Amino acid sequence: MPKYVYAFAEGHKDLKDLLGGKGANLAEMTNMGLAVPPGFTITTAACRAFLATGIQPPELDDQVDRHLDALQTAAGRRLGDPDDPLLVSVRSGAVFSMPGMMETVLDVGLNDSSVLGLARAAGDDRFAWDSYRRLVQMFGTTVLGIDGAHFDAVFDAAKLARGTADDLGLDADDLRGVVGAYQAVVRERSGREFPQDPREQLDLTVRAVFGSWNAPRAITYRRRERIPADLGTAVTVQAMVFGNLGPDSGSGVAFTRDPATGEPGVYGDYLAHAQGEDVVAGIRNTLPLSELERLDPVSHRDLLANMATLERHYRDLCDIEFTIERGRLWMLQTRVGKRTAGAAFVIACQLVDDGLIDADEALRRVTGAQLVRLMFPRFAPDAATTVLAVGMNASPGAATGAAVFDSPTAVARAAAGEDVILVRRETNPDDLAGMIAAKGVLTGRGGRTSHAAVVARGMGRTCVCGAEDLDVDVDARKIVGPGGVMVAEGDLLSIDGSTGEVFLGAVPVVASPVMEYFEGSLDPASPEAGELVRAVHRLMEHADTTRRLAVYANADTGADAARARRFGADGIGLCRTEHMFLGDRREQVERLVLADTDAERDAALAELLPLQRADFIEVFTAMQGLPVTIRLLDPPLHEFLPDLTELSVRVALAEERGRVDAADVRLLAAVRRLHEENPMFGLRGVRLGIVVPGLFGMQVRAIAQAAATLRRNGVEVRPEIMVPLVGAVQELQAVAEETSAVLADEAERHGVELDAAIGTMIELPRAALTAGQIAESAEFFSFGTNDLTQTTWGFSRDDVEGAFFSRYLERGIFGTSPFETLDIDGVGRLIRIAAREGRATRPDIRLGVCGEHGGDPDSIHFFHHEGLDYVSCSPFRVPVARLESARAALDLP
Repeated sequence: MPKYVYAFAEGHKDLKDLLGGKGANLAEMTNMGLAVPPGFTITTAACRAFLATGIQPPELDDQVDRHLDALQTAAGRRLGDPDDPLLVSVRSGAVFSMPGMMETVLDVGLNDSSVLGLARAAGDDRFAWDSYRRLVQMFGTTVLGIDGAHFDAVFDAAKLARGTADDLGLDADDLRGVVGAYQAVVRERSGREFPQDPREQLDLTVRAVFGSWNAPRAITYRRRERIPADLGTAVTVQAMVFGNLGPDSGSGVAFTRDPATGEPGVYGDYLAHAQGEDVVAGIRNTLPLSELERLDPVSHRDLLANMATLERHYRDLCDIEFTIERGRLWMLQTRVGKRTAGAAFVIACQLVDDGLIDADEALRRVTGAQLVRLMFPRFAPDAATTVLAVGMNASPGAATGAAVFDSPTAVARAAAGEDVILVRRETNPDDLAGMIAAKGVLTGRGGRTSHAAVVARGMGRTCVCGAEDLDVDVDARKIVGPGGVMVAEGDLLSIDGSTGEVFLGAVPVVASPVMEYFEGSLDPASPEAGELVRAVHRLMEHADTTRRLAVYANADTGADAARARRFGADGIGLCRTEHMFLGDRREQVERLVLADTDAERDAALAELLPLQRADFIEVFTAMQGLPVTIRLLDPPLHEFLPDLTELSVRVALAEERGRVDAADVRLLAAVRRLHEENPMFGLRGVRLGIVVPGLFGMQVRAIAQAAATLRRNGVEVRPEIMVPLVGAVQELQAVAEETSAVLADEAERHGVELDAAIGTMIELPRAALTAGQIAESAEFFSFGTNDLTQTTWGFSRDDVEGAFFSRYLERGIFGTSPFETLDIDGVGRLIRIAAREGRATRPDIRLGVCGEHGGDPDSIHFFHHEGLDYVSCSPFRVPVARLESARAALDLP
């Protein structure tokens, strides 16, 4: 019989796949001897069975019965007892942390009879009715699907009638009335009474938590975080402990280090006379955790001891939820805490220094995606600004955009190309889509552990929370700041998630310190560098000694090549020569392509030769001593020829006016002759080199002359020549013969050795499938994964991304765009075939990637796994590729 239910004492932290993160960690803390309220976990396997069939597994009821009996025995109370009832919380807990995306129901077990027993047992009527109103509201929204606004309206009316803005201003009689009104809402909105049977409450809640795995916001979160959709969630059922029993009780969230900066110390929020949901919901402004020492020094001391124990045990920043019930500390949850990108690098190095992890593990703790965030600009420190307010620096970054006050508006305006700042009193899980769409999030209430702060940090989204000086009026769609300053929807705001400052209007940005470090303008050893830059430098140095893959850059100019070298590139993997002829030089290529006679073509080539030679001298000089792979001309003709429609109109108008230009008429005839319906598959690459005699020969001659000039001057040069768009070995053989002849001729003329590897770009499926033949003439393969993706899938990137990609992502047909992360099953298989067959023919063949997938973290791990020799990407992605190549080596040496 499958085992679907585990007591906390039966599990441990390594059973996350089965028990979810919450259940596994509760089990771990229980077995460590910490004060954890007893309970049990229903496994992810039970959830998957429920989602597959729509009914719970038949064995589940009996297993829950047995574990519930054990829980009641341990607690000394029974569920629904009218004299002294056991109450339980029912929480979701997936394998991966998904803060706020799935449901929780507290105080399960209360009904119209047991609420009276709870009041007598606790000696506190208000507490009992406060707990009951929480249950009815959570059950109504989570289990019965009632819009929470109906409950909010009742609660707001009760506070208004009492003349209080705070839930603590309501007494027992007020809350008794709220419960009755809530039950009426349930009756009217769901067509049924609020269930009085505690076991029915429990069973319905468990099923609702299972179902919340496929709630829209959970699906949205998983897609963004690339969490598999078939994992399911576990469910923890745990005896309630109460933070809402009076001023000597409360709930809080603590971090063993600052999740925003990584600074050591105790960070978190505490709220007296509250349950845990109040802390993260931001309904009341919390106190910093340091205040707990004043309010309850014994619990504060115990909490610090537990935090130190947990950090040593997990060897990482821990995120901890706790409740104090009448002076006794209870641990409700721990997990490895989400953190900002900067904190990830700083904490990893701190843990190495503390002896908790080694340098390899530190590399595993950071990611290329986090490094990218650290390279984003920051606000200029000397800019003239108008500070509107200062809140809590919840998630670093600099964000500017139009203020919007709800999630649908944020999504719509962002989709229209506008930068927006989502402004809320406090966020809730339903705001996820807007938080993803916005450049930043600003809330008037809540602390560093509020929903907005936790989710924003996890997504790398800039966030300022708890800006108390701002009156956020969502209904009127405006903010009123100190002195009556008003910000209406659409007005520009800037928020600094590093300082908590909120500015009116747009604020100019400057390079981040990490970008300055990579550019070479900030010495990591200098006092100005700061702990973050030193941590990045330290981990990048270790990455370079760990990685096997070389990291090259795609660079077409001397300036790009120099930047790539500053960013740590090991060479240039793609120098696109057609980019050298856009702009002012376009006319020369146009004359070459349109030449009717040998003389015209030779004249055009003679013009291009010195220009190309100068280009190559510039690039070789910047990369002296490092390999430079030059791709011979691969221009889709539409980039170099006049637009057919525009030229046709011009000639037609000239003929109508009797002022015909013979050159335009000749040009129009040539453009019509060469016009292509699909330029991607037209006369380009190796085809152009074969059809236009002397074109590739001119480029090879320019490469040879540039190399000869520099070698005579003592500059080391390592050119490699790449032939584009080869589909058959015969094409490559023709170009390779011409290339070898030109190199030999120039070597003899200049009296220097001119060796250059000759290879090809694999960007067509046929090339991949006949790689064994092509390797007979190729000394290296460079996989052009951008075009290989287009030709494998049969679509043009420029045409389809705006046409249907978003719909494919929504439907789950794509987990992510195949142009961002390599399609392993299709394109990846072609690469695997080509690599295997190429090496079978030529064991020493060098294999690399020059598409932008070479800078994508997930793709890099695949390339390492397949044994490629290098990846190449844009200069700005070189640091990411260096880091991820090392992480790939640690995953698979």
